[in-house]
Amino acid sequence: MKHIVLAKRPEGAPTDENFRLEDAPVPEPGEGEVLVKVKYMSLDPYMRGRMDDGPSYAAPVEVGSTMEGGAVGEVIASNDPKFQPGDHAFGMFGWATHGVQPARMLRKVNPDDAPIQTSLGVLGMPGFTAWAGMTAYSRMKEGETLVVGAATGPVGSMVGQLAKQAGLRVIGVAGGEEKCKMAVETFGFDACVDHRGKDARAMREALKNECPDGIDIYFENVGGPTLGGVIPLLNLHARVIVCGMIAWYSGESDETGSMPLQKLWRHALVKRLTIQGLLQTDHVSRFGDFLREVAPKVASGDIVYVEDVEEGLENAPEAFMGLLKGRNQGKLVVKVD
Repeated sequence: MKHIVLAKRPEGAPTDENFRLEDAPVPEPGEGEVLVKVKYMSLDPYMRGRMDDGPSYAAPVEVGSTMEGGAVGEVIASNDPKFQPGDHAFGMFGWATHGVQPARMLRKVNPDDAPIQTSLGVLGMPGFTAWAGMTAYSRMKEGETLVVGAATGPVGSMVGQLAKQAGLRVIGVAGGEEKCKMAVETFGFDACVDHRGKDARAMREALKNECPDGIDIYFENVGGPTLGGVIPLLNLHARVIVCGMIAWYSGESDETGSMPLQKLWRHALVKRLTIQGLLQTDHVSRFGDFLREVAPKVASGDIVYVEDVEEGLENAPEAFMGLLKGRNQGKLVVKVD
């Protein structure tokens, strides 16, 4: 088998020297374990945080260990009756061509229901994260205005579509004219603001033009100047759902990053804001409800998704570095097999 390990911890944005492609023996499944040949693996912004060794909500990847990540593939050996060779399974197999996991940690995927790679995106962790955050924390009401960053990614696009179906005005933020066009024409957003080349003041003016009645819900994926533009436009009792801060993952800073805490806290007090952190791991017991609600909408086309497929495990590092810079179009997956 082949796998990509964390060669060294990055200082700032990741570079090629932080990754190393290695050969290893194909692992053998122990009691209650399943061996999978990976067909597709997921690339997600949270992986940048796993490359650091600072305190976080999950343990970091150790130097010399396989990069963490979800993947889906075909079962080729099983020591658990719930899985048979030929089945397809999703698990945290990492950046690798093969992986072994306990059967209790795997989810069976039926290729007759949807393409198996959707278990990495629209019907997987990103789609579930969006659904969990919106259903648990948004308190959305018809006629309200929602803004979401990284609007054409798998989380942002799901957030926007769920909000539109609930009767909200939905404004996306994305990088570049092509992505903004996708947000409106493919995902059905009411408008989209291009964040490229804009500081917080310019973002505030651009968002103000699209949100004349202010912002009731901000689904936070990006931080940076987008957040700086949103804060002054938040309405009374607005809800901010904090899912990610991709603009700051590699140590970059900007005027919003150095905003005095007293200024933000005053906004929170005066506007009576609700600021809620979101981790999908807090909602795993609801995953079945998510699939029952969303999978039929995906099958019918009521929920649209876009995938950006990179070929070859060896190209995963370059694709991941591009993801952190916004080069992907839709959910980024690597076709391993």
